Amino acid sequence: MTLPLFTYLKNLFVSKRIFGGGLVPENLSQADVLLQGLIEARKIPGLAITVLKEGGTIFQKGYGYADLDTKKGVNPRKTIFRIASVSKPIAATALAQMVEEGVIDLDTSFYKYVPYFPIKQYDFTIRQLASHTAGIRGYRGKEHGLNKPYSIKESIQIFKDSDLLFEPGTSYHYNSFDWVMVSLAMQEASGVPFDEYVREKVLLPLKLYNTTPEVAGIKYPKAATFYSKNRIGFRKAIPVNNWYKLAGGGFLSTSEDIANFGNAYLQKKVGREHPWSQFVTSEMVENKPTYYGLGWQVSRDKKGRAFYGHIGNGVGGYSNFFVYPKQQVVFSLLVNCTNPEIQQELDEVVDEILNNLKA
Repeated sequence: MTLPLFTYLKNLFVSKRIFGGGLVPENLSQADVLLQGLIEARKIPGLAITVLKEGGTIFQKGYGYADLDTKKGVNPRKTIFRIASVSKPIAATALAQMVEEGVIDLDTSFYKYVPYFPIKQYDFTIRQLASHTAGIRGYRGKEHGLNKPYSIKESIQIFKDSDLLFEPGTSYHYNSFDWVMVSLAMQEASGVPFDEYVREKVLLPLKLYNTTPEVAGIKYPKAATFYSKNRIGFRKAIPVNNWYKLAGGGFLSTSEDIANFGNAYLQKKVGREHPWSQFVTSEMVENKPTYYGLGWQVSRDKKGRAFYGHIGNGVGGYSNFFVYPKQQVVFSLLVNCTNPEIQQELDEVVDEILNNLKA
C-alpha cells in the first residue's frame, strides 16, 4: 500500500523547525551534525541546504554566515549564492527548449550559427560543445577570475585563436568556454539575448524567482558575501565579472530555487521528454560513457545510485546539485566560498540522507 505523500512525510519525519524556514528531521540528525561541523571547523563561512522527496521539503537549513562581519545568518529560502557551474543545467534547459521549438539543431555545425568564429582544423557541433567533446580548451592562468565587462560575443576573443585539443568526438574535456559558445549560438539562432531567453523560457515558467544572472555593479540585498579561503581564514573574493560566461557559471540562486528546479525534472515540467531526456543521458566516446550529458553530469554515486546534476566551483561560490530519479530526491547545497575542499563531507551528507530515506 502506498501512503499519500503528506502521510508519508508525517510518519517518516518527526521534524524540528528551524528559524528562517528551516526543517531538520530528527532521524537525519547525523547529516545536521556533519554540516554544522563544517562551520565549527571553519572550513566554510556559510552553507544552505534544501532536500526534496517527491516534491516535499524533508530537510532544509542554513549554516554559518552569509556575511562574517555582520554575522548575518544563512536563510536556505532567501540567501542568494553564486551557483557556479550549476548554471549549466539551467542553460541546458533553455537549449532543450530551443531544440523543441526547432530554432537550433544539436547536430548542426556551430559555424552555421556563428560563422565569424575562426575556422579550426575540424568542424564541431552544438552537441559536442554542450557535452564537452568539441576539443575547446579550458581556463589558463587567471582567466577564471577575469573582471572585464565582456559581452558573450566579445568574450570569445579570450580563446578563439587557440587550437582544438583533439578531434571533436574523440575525447572529453570539461570547460566553461564550451557553454559560452553554446549561449552565443543560441543568441544568434533565436535573435534573443541569452539571458532574456532563459528568463522567459526557464526561470519564469518554473517560478524560480530568486534565480538571476549576476550583473556587475548591481547590489543584490539578499546575496551572501562571497569569500575565498587561505591559511589564516576567509577573505572577500576577488572582483569578477561572470556575465559573459552566464551559461557556464554566472547565475545566482538560492538552495530552495535550485531544489525546485531539479524537482521540475522529476515532475517532467520542463517540456516534451524527448528533447530533454537526451540532455540527462551520458554521451559516449569510443563506446565508453563520459558520465556527462548535455550540460548535466550523469553518473552514479559510490553506492551505485544513479543521479544527474552538477557540481560547481567558481570565485566565491561552491555548489552541489543532484537529482536522484529512482529515489525521487533532489539535493541542493550552496556555499559562499571558492573551492573549500569539502566534497568528501558533502558526499557523506548526501549518503547519510539517502540511507535514512531507504531505512
